[in-house]
Amino acid sequence: MMKSFLLNRDRFLNILEDIKIWDVIIIGGGATGLGIALDSASRGYKTLLLEQSDFSKGTSSRSTKLVHGGIRYLAQGNIKLVYEALQERGLLLKNAPHLVKKQRFVIPIFSWKMGFLYWSGLKLYEWLSGALSFGKSKFLSRNEILKIFPEIKPDKKLKGGILYYDGQFDDARLAINLAQTCVQKGGVLLNYFQVKNLIKKVGNKISGVIAYDIETKKKYSIYSKTVINATGVFSDSISKMDECTCPILIKPSQGTHIVLRKYFFSSSNAIVIPKTSDGRILFSVPWYDHVLVGTTDTFLDKCLLEPKPLEKEIDFILQTFKKYFVHSPKKSDILSAFSGLRPLVVSHHLSSPIPHTHPPTSAPKDISRSHKLMISPSGLVTIIGGKWTTYRKMAEETVNKAIEIGNLNKVPSSTRNLKIYGSVSYECKNSNSYWNKYGEDEYHIKKLIKDNPLLGDSLISQNTSSYYCTKAEVIWMVRHEMARTIEDVLARRFRLLFLNAKIAIDIAPRVAALMAQELSRNEEWKKSQVSSFKKLAMQYYYPIVE
Repeated sequence: MMKSFLLNRDRFLNILEDIKIWDVIIIGGGATGLGIALDSASRGYKTLLLEQSDFSKGTSSRSTKLVHGGIRYLAQGNIKLVYEALQERGLLLKNAPHLVKKQRFVIPIFSWKMGFLYWSGLKLYEWLSGALSFGKSKFLSRNEILKIFPEIKPDKKLKGGILYYDGQFDDARLAINLAQTCVQKGGVLLNYFQVKNLIKKVGNKISGVIAYDIETKKKYSIYSKTVINATGVFSDSISKMDECTCPILIKPSQGTHIVLRKYFFSSSNAIVIPKTSDGRILFSVPWYDHVLVGTTDTFLDKCLLEPKPLEKEIDFILQTFKKYFVHSPKKSDILSAFSGLRPLVVSHHLSSPIPHTHPPTSAPKDISRSHKLMISPSGLVTIIGGKWTTYRKMAEETVNKAIEIGNLNKVPSSTRNLKIYGSVSYECKNSNSYWNKYGEDEYHIKKLIKDNPLLGDSLISQNTSSYYCTKAEVIWMVRHEMARTIEDVLARRFRLLFLNAKIAIDIAPRVAALMAQELSRNEEWKKSQVSSFKKLAMQYYYPIVE
């Protein structure tokens, strides 16, 4: 018998019809929103999350795939942020070991003076992690660096390097697992459900939302004791619905990454270039048998659901990479290029009487990534900023505030030691296989294949483990992970769009055929889906023109 806490949109719609007043409604299905939904549901509150697109569609699926304290924040003197992030990093490894792993990072040293500073900083980084440390940092000689990184240039100035430990994960897969854990605790989540307005009662206090089901075209008036805005870079659009005289002013910063073949960077260790030509940090990180290189930090004038890499960002990454490594990748070598937006807050509080009409004068790299919790006069709770690593702590603080605003019965958070869906199976098996990311769902997916061996066939004709994905997984993603479009499957359930956009385009028709059968869609839907996905994927397939 299939477990009732798997993601099932039809079941959630039925529950939505039955519940008259929710305790907590969360707008936004990224890392922050999902974390809040899990924290709220695990405390026993009637919890509803509404996402206008797919879970983690925005920034939450476009990170550098790191679970880390943030070594650059030490240089900014933000010890509190680093300490908090390191503690949360340790908890994530304990609670989601099937998705989070320890990763070795190396900072190359080109001057003894800088080497001493990095060594001191990383020892502090290690000390701040305390009992949750991932491992001890150590100095590596020049010869050891050249051995670990065969492609690094043997620069005469290279003195050696410092090895330290941080975490790595699959951001979009963790988002799905958070959603599953939330449902396990009684929460309800709906994707492709757009909030159109806020409902206000006497005294101008928020009492719910007006929402629109993008699939069924049906409108809902949904009532709640408290509403939380967790929409990240789009927070201002929700605050405008609140008719607040001092809306949040978001200045989005774009981070771009490129993905290359292992030919350019074959090491299993990640490397950190701590200070590039413009003062930014650049990572080169092994990820799913590829190498992920980034990130940039560029102010944009507006927020887009699908941000595009800028020419100057791609050039910056390639130029910086070739400065340190033997092989010089060209634009035609990029398998995929993607961007995510970070919500940097210009206004520090919704009630601030000072209008902010000018962009921040600091460079985006210098602006704190600490999260901010804001309450409007109507009771709208808005959480913004932060990062994936600290999602749990942010969620706990937000729900604590929601309890106060909504006059809910006080229940303490239990997420500090709450195992994320999928972790139990991993701990029992403790192997390092392709299927680990599915946790206990591995059994059910393999049963689909056992009952119909043809579903075990790979969708990709290339005979390589780098792009292995089966028909059975697509069916599972549609039935039990609420995948509604080709993009949902190929970008976030599989990570193929982020790894190799061309191959993702090639297999899109096969995925569409499987999904159409599961969702009872017609030929027109298939054609429309394939066309839309190809148009989207071409934004990732950067090297169309050299």
